[in-house]
Formats: sequence, C-alpha cells, structure tokens
Amino acid sequence: MTAPRVVLVTGASSGIGEAVVRQAAERGDHVVLVGRAPEALARVADDCAGLGAASTLFAAADVSDDAQVASAVAAALARHGRLDVVVSCAGVVAYGRIPDVPVEVFDQVLATNLNGPVNLARHVLPVLRDQREGSLVLVGSLIGHIAVPDMAAYVLSKWGVRALVRQLRVDNRDRPGVRIGYVAPGGVDTPIYRQAATYGDSVGRPPFPVDPPERVADRVLTVADHPWRGGQVGLSNDVIRLGFNVLPWAYDRLVGPLFKVVAQDLVQPVVHGPGNVLAPRQELDRLRGGYGNALLGVGANLAQVVRRRLGARARRVSG
Repeated sequence: MTAPRVVLVTGASSGIGEAVVRQAAERGDHVVLVGRAPEALARVADDCAGLGAASTLFAAADVSDDAQVASAVAAALARHGRLDVVVSCAGVVAYGRIPDVPVEVFDQVLATNLNGPVNLARHVLPVLRDQREGSLVLVGSLIGHIAVPDMAAYVLSKWGVRALVRQLRVDNRDRPGVRIGYVAPGGVDTPIYRQAATYGDSVGRPPFPVDPPERVADRVLTVADHPWRGGQVGLSNDVIRLGFNVLPWAYDRLVGPLFKVVAQDLVQPVVHGPGNVLAPRQELDRLRGGYGNALLGVGANLAQVVRRRLGARARRVSG
C-alpha cells in the first residue's frame, strides 16, 4: 500500500480547485488548501476530512502576493516535510475591452492568473528539485490557445501560463523526477463566471459544451502522474484550436457572433463592477456554477438575438 501523498492546491475554495482537493481526499491523500477566502476554505477542508483525506490543512493566501504564497508553502512543509503534487488553480476573469476595464482590475487579472503560478513555482520547485521528485500542474484554459472578444486580460494571462509551462519544462530537464503538467479546460460549470468583473455589454457564462469540474479534476490528477498524456479537456477544444491556427481569417470573422451565442448570457441584466477580482466574494464560492443544461442557455441566447433584431427592425420601420 502506497503512503498518502501531500497535495497542495491553490484556488481550492471553489470550482476546479475544490474538485481537485475533493478527489485527492477521496484517494486518501493529505490535502493542503490555499485560497483567499478562509471561511470557504474551512468548509471545503471539513468536507475533505469526511471524504477520507489523511489530513487537511488550509492557508488563506492571495497567490498574487509572493510573501503570502511563501507563507502557505512554508505551512505545508512545516506540517508534512514534503510536497508530492502541487496544483495551480487560482484564477479570476474580467469581461470588457482593454479601454473599458479599469487598470487596477486588468492588472489584477494578470497578477492572479500569471504571476500567481510564477510565485507558486518560485517556492515549490526548489522543494521538488531537492526531493528529486514531485509534480507541479498548472491549470490554463482553452482561451490560452485562441483569442475571443472582450476578454483581453484573461486571454493574455492564459497564453502566459502556457508559455510558463514550457519554460519550466525546459528549466527542469535536469530533474527527470520533477514533472511539469498542464491542463487546458474549455467550458466548465464553475462560479468563476458569476464572480467575474464585468465591463462589457453582456454577462459571461461557460461556453458550450460545458464540462463538470470533476472531469477537469480527474484530468489534473492524471496529468500529475503522466504529464505527457496531454491536458485538453473539452469536446470542442481541438476543433476550435484548429480553426484559430489554420483558418485565422474565418476564425476572426466568426468568433464574435459565435462567442455571443455560446459563451455569454444575453438574458441576464448587465451590472458593471470588479466582481471578485480585487477581493474574494465568499458567498459565491462553491463547487459548481449552477449553469445546468448548456443547450438551454444557447437556445435562450438565440431567442434573445432574434428578439433584438426584430425590435431593431420595428424601430427602423416606425422611424
């Protein structure tokens, strides 16, 4: 029987990060939960204890703050003396074009989504290298392989994560036992969209087709052991990436109208604000986002598009 592993996960208070620590707990591992929201972390830690975790530990930390990341890693090492699997899941989203998103919100998306994994790597890789074994898995996004309207900050940050993975693999080739993994989900039913900063003309939602966070978590833990298996999660990921790379003129022409239908909520009223980018919103931290049947959402969007066009035509006629 193998000894329980020590699994540290950032962004563990909701969504994919929560799903990862839950699955690690079910496998009997020691789980270390890192996130900005202590009450939500405590809730998930209690759940993990009930699921069979060998032990639980949570540390409130903002991954964009290097000192806080260092403190969280130090707490894990003080408890366990080692790290076996480290997963970077913390992330935030801002909707809006570059001129429309306040500079402090734009910069914080980059600080959380890109500098956060850098800070984590800075403090855990020396540990893994000294052990001569262990895995660091960075959760990116399909968005890190393409471009989409009104998500510039998120797109830039996730392209950066993909570059960071490649750089870390090059830098750690001298330690074959240190594995650098990468997972790129498409649409996932998590609260990140409800918590997003919004400065555009519509509300975001997970793009169709939508996977449960547990499917992504299963891939994360598989990649931790077998990084060469690839990290794309989503039925349409490969097709979308192919269109972006092989037919850029067609992709750029079609992505706007398609994105509006499959990845935005045209029915919900738009409320501009920073969401959880600048500070956590613990009341929205949970495993799933509650998006239900994604096809119903697409249908509602199509109906809204038709209503808007008919309304615009009626106004032109009456004018």
